[in-house]
Amino acid sequence: MTGAHGLKFNIAARDGAARTGELETARGVVRTPAFMPVGTAATVKAVSPDDVAATGADIILGNTYHLMLRPTAERIANLGGVQKFMNWKGPMLTDSGGFQVMSLSALRKLSEKGVTFQSHIDGSKHELSPERSMEIQALLGSDIVMAFDECTPFPATEDEAADSMRLSMRWAQRSKDAFQGAPGRGLFGIVQGGVYENFRRESAEALASIGFDGYAIGGLAVGEGQAEMFRVLDFTPAMLPEDKPRYLMGVGKPDDIVGAVQRGVDMFDCVLPTRSGRTGQAFTRRGTVNMRNARHMDDPRSLDEECPCTCCQNYSRAYLHHLFRAKELFGLTLLTTHNLTYYQALMSGIRAAIPEGKLDDFAAGFTEEQASGDIEAL
Repeated sequence: MTGAHGLKFNIAARDGAARTGELETARGVVRTPAFMPVGTAATVKAVSPDDVAATGADIILGNTYHLMLRPTAERIANLGGVQKFMNWKGPMLTDSGGFQVMSLSALRKLSEKGVTFQSHIDGSKHELSPERSMEIQALLGSDIVMAFDECTPFPATEDEAADSMRLSMRWAQRSKDAFQGAPGRGLFGIVQGGVYENFRRESAEALASIGFDGYAIGGLAVGEGQAEMFRVLDFTPAMLPEDKPRYLMGVGKPDDIVGAVQRGVDMFDCVLPTRSGRTGQAFTRRGTVNMRNARHMDDPRSLDEECPCTCCQNYSRAYLHHLFRAKELFGLTLLTTHNLTYYQALMSGIRAAIPEGKLDDFAAGFTEEQASGDIEAL
C-alpha cells in the first residue's frame, strides 16, 4: 500500500506462491498477473493503440533509450507526454535504458557515474545516468518508472555478477533520490545478481531497505535457458516484499509466463508476440504455427476457431499464408493482433484460475494442449 504518492497494489487471492490482484495507477488499473505489450518507440508495432487495448491489455511498455534518441524526451514532453503523443489511454511502464545500453557493448563506456554511449542511429554521443534516466522518464510521463541499472550479462563469474549487482544497487539509491513521485506514479527497483542466490538476496535486501513501489527481477532471459531461469525464480520472488508487485523483465514465451506466475511473479513484458507476428509465427493453444508453411495454402479454416480476435473471426489460414508470401503489410497487423489476443487470453485464464485454487490444473492443461500440436491442414 502507499500514501499520497506512489501506486496501490491490492492482492485479491493467492494459490501457492501465485497471486492475483490489481495495481492502481494514475491512468487506470492493471489486473495482475499482467502481460505488457512492448511499444518500444511509442508504438506497438503494426497495431493501433485502440486495437492493443481491445486485446485486453491494461498497460504497455515504452523504451527510454529509443525515445531519448528519437524523437527525444523533451519533444515528447512538449507534445503532452508519451500517452498523448501516441494516443494510448492506459498506463505505461518505461524501462530505464540500461538493458539497451548493455547491448551496445562496443559503443558504450561504463563508469560509477553512468554510461556514455554512441547512438546506433547516427553515432552521436550521449550520457545516461540514474539522474538522467529519472529525468527522461518524467518527461515521457511514465506511470511506472524503472530504476537505472546495469543488466548483468550471462554467463558472468561470481566476481562479475557481484560487482555489477552492487553498482546497480548504488544506482538504485541514486534513482530513488532523483525520482519525483506523484499520486498514481511509482518507481520499481531491479534485483540483479545473475544466477547466484546469495547475490540475489543481497540485492533484494538492499532494494527493500531503499524502498520502492514494486520490484523487478532483471538479468534473466538473457541466454541461461528456462531450467536455470526457473531455478532462480524458485528463490528470488520470495526474497521480495510480499505486498508489492513483482515484475520479471523481458519474459517471455507462454510456458515461461505460466511457470513464473506459479513462482510468484505478477508482471511480464516481451517482444515475442509482436516480433513473431511480423515474421509469420502465430501463438495458439496448440503451440506455434508458421503461416509461411505451404500446408496452409488451401486451408479455409481460421487460425484458431476459439480465438475472438478479428484475424481468427474473419480471415482464413489460406489468406494469412497468402499475405505473408506476398509480403503484404496487412498480414503483420492481423497476426500481431492475434498473438497479443492470445497472450491476454492466457493471462485472463491465469487470473481466473488463482482464486479457485486451480492454477496447477490450469498449467497442466496448458502444457498438455500446447504439446498436442496444431491440427493438420484439411
